[in-house]
Amino acid sequence: MADAIDQEQGLHEDPAVAVQEELDDLGEAEELGAPSLAAAIEALLLLADEPMSVIDLAQATRQPAAEVEVTVRALAQEYDEAVRGFELREIAGGWRYYTRTECSPLVERYVLDGQQARLTQASLETLAVIAYRQPVTRGRVSAVRGVNVDGVIRTLVSRGLIEEAGHEPESAAILYRTTSTFLERLGIASLDELPPLAEHLPDLADLEDVLDSVAFGD
Repeated sequence: MADAIDQEQGLHEDPAVAVQEELDDLGEAEELGAPSLAAAIEALLLLADEPMSVIDLAQATRQPAAEVEVTVRALAQEYDEAVRGFELREIAGGWRYYTRTECSPLVERYVLDGQQARLTQASLETLAVIAYRQPVTRGRVSAVRGVNVDGVIRTLVSRGLIEEAGHEPESAAILYRTTSTFLERLGIASLDELPPLAEHLPDLADLEDVLDSVAFGD
């Protein structure tokens, strides 16, 4: 019996077996497309515009929904225990990252301070696309500009220049439109008074000249 046990232990300690196990793990990582399921979920949630459900995450990672749910909840608990600057909340049937409530004073100060700065070129171009294509989704704005506009959209929302305008029926993506503050800062009564542009964007020089002449936040 002892010989049998020693033989079984020897099989587990066989270098060839260990190498094969490592190769199997590598194969699983390649299929997942990330070092681990936790890393995959973090990457997807950072990219998402809307809360992602466990089913959505399971489909994206090709992993069992039960395993995904356990991993998501473990991540949320890990962030809470470490008191990170962000937290993972379950909201509207899905999961999404938010800044931690305890960091609100810092975030508010940063946002208010940022409102005193002039808009960047990227912000001006994004605002122009929204002004002429509204209501428009973030994805469509990104397609027109050819770059990711997530950060710029957040800046424009925080400045009160654009706002959410419901969801697109086909994709359920958030639609954005300009606000009354946008009109006030430009000194116009309605969008009909915007300067004419060429039919195809981005040919934004005209509007950028108008926007750049306005000291947003002054």
